[in-house]
Amino acid sequence: MAGHSKWKNIQGRKNAQDAKRGKIFQKLSREIYMAAKAGGGDPATNPALRLVMDKAKAANMPNDNIDRAIKKADSSGSGEHYDEVTYEGYGPGGSAVLVYALTDNRNRTGTNVRTAFNRNGGSLGETGSVSYMFERKGYLAIERTAAIAIDEDTMLELVLEAGGEDLEASDEVFEIYTEPGDFAAVRDDLEGKGYTFAQAELTMVPQTVVELTEAQAETLQKLIERLEDDDDVSEVFTSADL
Repeated sequence: MAGHSKWKNIQGRKNAQDAKRGKIFQKLSREIYMAAKAGGGDPATNPALRLVMDKAKAANMPNDNIDRAIKKADSSGSGEHYDEVTYEGYGPGGSAVLVYALTDNRNRTGTNVRTAFNRNGGSLGETGSVSYMFERKGYLAIERTAAIAIDEDTMLELVLEAGGEDLEASDEVFEIYTEPGDFAAVRDDLEGKGYTFAQAELTMVPQTVVELTEAQAETLQKLIERLEDDDDVSEVFTSADL
């Protein structure tokens, strides 16, 4: 992970996501519903629900929307059913693209994802074709402001004491990586010390980052945007540095 700033990609895509906030809320509501349906509506006893609630709050989703999705899961009988599906493929310049979806119609979603790849310089691959290029990690970002008067060495010490795995520091942000099973403990430990996260999530981190030309990056960005526009797609990861 050394030298790779996930924060750059997050910030680079933030404005585009802001323009689609309503659609993002719709997708988050579905994830909250699924988590609450599977493990109950109390985030204190349902880690998966707490995680997606944190994700929703980071996206500035209103509490009313969150509560509504949980109540819907608690009050419904058999309710809605969604399948979790993973798609793997390649974008411009040999970049790997990993797509996670929640769908009630696999045929529809598969067709839409394949079309997005084909029309935007990519190709859909077989299961396992690119997933091995990514590692599941916990990711926490703390923006460095005047209120965060702490140097990199001291922050690294705090991260390691909390059970974190790695720290990447820039002038703008501390980026903290953890093993998936340690994510909640590290997050809670640092929160208890007064730190606020600009981003906190379980994510997929590429083991090798692919550098693209400007034209290739623009084409890949169009592919990612097309995928994220699909109502069934919940997350898109790439090995490219955008």
